[in-house]
Amino acid sequence: MNAPSRYRSFDRNTWAGLRAATPLTLSEADVADLRGINDRLDLHEVEEVYLPLSRLLSLRVSASQELFRATDTFLGSPAVKVPYLLGVAGSVAVGKSTTARVLAALLSRWPLHPNVALITTDNFLHPNAVLAERGLMDRKGFPESYDRAALIDLLSRLKSGDTQVTTPTYSHVSYDIVPDEVQAIHDPDIVIVEGLNVLQAPMVERGTPVVFVSDFFDSSLYVDAPEELVEQWYVERFFKLRETVFQTSDSYFTTYATLDDADAEATARRIWRTVNGANLAENILPTRERADVTLEKGPAHRVDRVRLRRL
Repeated sequence: MNAPSRYRSFDRNTWAGLRAATPLTLSEADVADLRGINDRLDLHEVEEVYLPLSRLLSLRVSASQELFRATDTFLGSPAVKVPYLLGVAGSVAVGKSTTARVLAALLSRWPLHPNVALITTDNFLHPNAVLAERGLMDRKGFPESYDRAALIDLLSRLKSGDTQVTTPTYSHVSYDIVPDEVQAIHDPDIVIVEGLNVLQAPMVERGTPVVFVSDFFDSSLYVDAPEELVEQWYVERFFKLRETVFQTSDSYFTTYATLDDADAEATARRIWRTVNGANLAENILPTRERADVTLEKGPAHRVDRVRLRRL
């Protein structure tokens, strides 16, 4: 006899029905602004996938707020506002950044939690100078390339009720942390933390438990697709970047702008094989089963199925 699944699985049509009466608050222009490079996001996907998901998350945020109030009542202390933290994970090129932006836009339109902040863990990559000194430039995006202590300190402050925090800022043009530039976060109701490795499991080092980013999340989401599809999407995105961002004079990858199609594809597949694909296999994919919600994408770069972990 097979053990019962830890997840409930919904095809797209069934999941879309869980939208109930949730109003669509985004326009075609909004969706165009939220869409990432090479993403296929459209208004239908927002209606059928992300509106039901925003309804679920809004219900969970409300329940979390009630739980905090109940604890404060028990303790006889004034309520301290603590934001709801949502982690969004997945591979490079799978569309997790677009997912995070869409959820931030939708959740900010719910009246009980209008202030939604979005943090990318790219902001916590070590500067290139540090990575070069440590021989980690070819490991960028792997767990050891991040300033984990700084990110955990930020999340700890948020969960302790600190209403004014800042993060460093990362540029995808210069491929580096921007000196003297910060992202300010003020009194958030919800904080979405998006990144490759945000669902890593806690571990023990030298007998001492190590706190991980995932320890702070109230809910988590993983954007999934078969690796062969994600690799192809990465190659397609590389081609589009070759014609856009790589063309700018201050781009770190400006030398890629002059590659012909054959060399561009060979370069993209080499980077995938040695960096992004390796990171997916070693560090990202093993965290998928830790997510509360998994969005499963098919060949059209659209969500075909949603898995919801049983509580």
